[in-house]
Amino acid sequence: MKHTYQILIAFFIGIFFTFGANDLGKPKGQITFEYKEENFAFSKSDKKLIERKIKKAEKKIRKLMPSLPEKIEVIITIMDRDINIVGGTTGRTQKHDPEGQVYVYISNMHPEGVQGSIEASLDYLIYHEFHHLARGWAMEDNKYGPGISTAMVNEGLAVVFAEDYTRTVLEGNAFPQDVESWVEEVMELPQDANYNTWMNMHPDGRLGIGYKCGHYVIRKAMKKSNKSVLELSEMTPVEILELAGY
Repeated sequence: MKHTYQILIAFFIGIFFTFGANDLGKPKGQITFEYKEENFAFSKSDKKLIERKIKKAEKKIRKLMPSLPEKIEVIITIMDRDINIVGGTTGRTQKHDPEGQVYVYISNMHPEGVQGSIEASLDYLIYHEFHHLARGWAMEDNKYGPGISTAMVNEGLAVVFAEDYTRTVLEGNAFPQDVESWVEEVMELPQDANYNTWMNMHPDGRLGIGYKCGHYVIRKAMKKSNKSVLELSEMTPVEILELAGY
């Protein structure tokens, strides 16, 4: 009887070290969802699809970037605005430390409605915003200093990370043929240059200059250094710019 008992103990210890112990070192996350529905309401199927996609993405991203905050709050709203140029979704990373908070806006102006926007680009958006969380590029507790060149690099990293890992290419982040001259403009800007002008809408009509330039700069740095976007994500904006030749 004693011998049988010892065998059982050894068996369960083996099970623990085979499965349980391996899991101890794995990063785990907890996501909470809040739906803001003052003007438009999500259907049950909308919420189910949203949560399934975000949870699935979070698990994959956490393996790639273990610095992702353990707890993440995702606040989701429907917007009555055409943003199909970026697939029908947009968002912002509000804070990352000690807990992450991300706002997600889903357009109801997609040809296939809210679910069309979700299917088209929610995966891309979550990879983009969760890259910000892992890197510490957030509105309230930003690890980096001011400056459009810094924003350009950090947004470029998130664009490339999302594009490469979701295989989704968005028209709004494509850079033009003369993008090099745009990058030169950004590099010459003063530290206090207006963020909205250079990252969102320029008075001359150009949209998303910082995002498009960042996309180009990261691709250029990857090509010149033979480093992956994950390797670049461990570097400072200055180091990345130097790799790209600026």
